[in-house]
Amino acid sequence: MSLFALGESIPDTAHFQPISSHKVDILEFVLDASEPVAPLVKKLSPTVSAVLLPEWSYAFAKQYWQHTGDGISSRRAEFCHSLLKDGLLVRESDTKTPNGISNRAVRGPKRYQRAGFDDSSMDGTMPNVQSLASTEESLESSRFLEERFGRNLDLVLLERAKSAIRRRIAGFLVHDLDLQTDVLTTVNSNSRGMQGLHESDVYLFPAGMNAIFNAHRALLAARGQLKSVCFGFPYVDTLKILQKFGPGCEFLGHASSDDLDQLENRLRSGGRYLALFCEFPGNPLLISPDLKRIRRLADEFDFAVVVDETIGTFANINVLPAADIVVSSLTKIFSGDSNVMGGSAILNPKSKYYTILKGGMNEVYEDTYWAEDVVFMERNSRDFLHRVDRINANAEAICATLVQHASVKQIFYPKYNSSREHYDEFKLTDRGYGGLLSIVFENKTQAQTFYDSMEIAKGPSLGTNFTLCSPYVLLAHYQELAWAAQFGVHEDLVRVSVGLEDTDLLKRTFMKALKATEAFANSV
Repeated sequence: MSLFALGESIPDTAHFQPISSHKVDILEFVLDASEPVAPLVKKLSPTVSAVLLPEWSYAFAKQYWQHTGDGISSRRAEFCHSLLKDGLLVRESDTKTPNGISNRAVRGPKRYQRAGFDDSSMDGTMPNVQSLASTEESLESSRFLEERFGRNLDLVLLERAKSAIRRRIAGFLVHDLDLQTDVLTTVNSNSRGMQGLHESDVYLFPAGMNAIFNAHRALLAARGQLKSVCFGFPYVDTLKILQKFGPGCEFLGHASSDDLDQLENRLRSGGRYLALFCEFPGNPLLISPDLKRIRRLADEFDFAVVVDETIGTFANINVLPAADIVVSSLTKIFSGDSNVMGGSAILNPKSKYYTILKGGMNEVYEDTYWAEDVVFMERNSRDFLHRVDRINANAEAICATLVQHASVKQIFYPKYNSSREHYDEFKLTDRGYGGLLSIVFENKTQAQTFYDSMEIAKGPSLGTNFTLCSPYVLLAHYQELAWAAQFGVHEDLVRVSVGLEDTDLLKRTFMKALKATEAFANSV
C-alpha cells in the first residue's frame, strides 16, 4: 500500500501536491547473500525498508505511519540492527558488478567495516575480497544469533505456532497446546458455530490497526471506491483510516437507533456504501450497536459489515454470523502480557462477499508477522479463556462497588448500558461482559482525585493482565475534546481495564480511591 494516496481524501487539500510527483527514495536492506550466515538467519529472511520523503510531506507520511499499523516490531528492529552492525544486512541495490567489485557503500563505525576496505577510496566502495578474519567474524556473529534465538524460536515450530493462533481465533482450539508434542488435527466444529469456517479464513497481522487497515483495503479492492460508514464512537485510528485512505466515510457517532434511522433514510434515498465499520462494544462508552438491524440493512442495501470484537472478545461474544469480516487486536486481552503486538481478521464463509473478499485479501495481504512475535503471541494466548473468566468476574465485582457510591454519576459497562439487550443477543452462554469499563463522576475534581488516588498502573492500553486506568479522552482526543463531547465522550471520563488481581484486593483499592472523592462531593 502506497502512502502517496494519503492526501486524496484529506480535507482542504487545494494546495496539496501528490508525494509521488516528487523524488521519493526507498532504501531496502536485505540479507547479504554473499556472506556466510547461519541457516536460521537465512530462513528468517530479515528485511527492513526506509522511505525518504520531501520535508513538506512529513505531516502526510506521519499520518500513514500513525494510523495504519504498518511498520516493524521492536524485536524485528533489534534483530535487523544486529545484522546491520555486523555488515550482514545491506542495501538491496548494493549488488556486485560484472567485474566482481561490490557497489556496497560502507556504513557504520570502523569496527563493523570489512577488512580490505581502503579508507582513501574516493567512491566509498570496497573490493570483494574477504580476509579469513572477516569471514570468521561473520560466522561468529551468525552463531551468536543462532544461539540467542534458538532458545526462544524454533523455526520448525513457527508455522505450527501460526496455525495454533489462527485455530484459537477461529474457535477450533479451546485447550492448551504443546507445539512440541501435540498434533494439530483437522477439526470440523468450532466455538463460533460457523460451518465452513477454515483456518485459512483467519489472517494474522503485526498489529490490530493493521488488520483494520487491510480489511478496508481488501474491501476497496473487492468492491470498488465507495464511502464507508463508521458507526458508533470508535477507537481514534479506525475513524482516521476510513476518512483518510480512500473515498472517505460517513460518521454516525452515537450508535443509536436514531443513527440507524438516519442511515436507513440515506440508503432508501439512493445512498451506496462500501461497508459499515463498528466496534462491539464500543470504546470508551461500551455501547453495543444493534447488529441484527445492521445486518438486515446490509443485506437489503448491499454493503459489508466489519465488526471489531477486541473489547467483547470471542471468549464472551460471537459476532461472526452478523459480520462479513471480524477484526481484533490480539495485543490486548488475547495476549495479556503486554510484551507483544498482533491483530487478526476473519472472513465469514457464509458472507455473500466471501469469494470477492478472499480475492481482495489475497491481493493486499502480506505475512509480515515477525517470527519471534508469533512465538510470544502463541505462548501468551494459551490460557486466554481462563484469564477472561477471571477478568469478567473482577469487572462485575468492581462495577457493583462503583454503582453504590455517591460520587459516581454514571458507569459505562455492557451489563449496565441501555444497549445491553444488543450485547446479550450475541453473548455466549455462561460468559461475561468483558474487562473494560468507564466511569463519569459528579464533577471533574472527583474524577481527578479518584485517578490520582488509584494505586494501580496508569496507561492508555487495555486487556492487560494487570488492572490499568487512564484519562482516556484526554490522551486520545486532546486536540478535539469539544468534538468528542458531542457524542457523550467527556474529557473527565476515567477508563479502567480490569486485570487478574485478587478480587477483594481490587475492591479495596477502588474503595480507597472512592473514599478520597467524598471530600469533594460538593465542589464545582
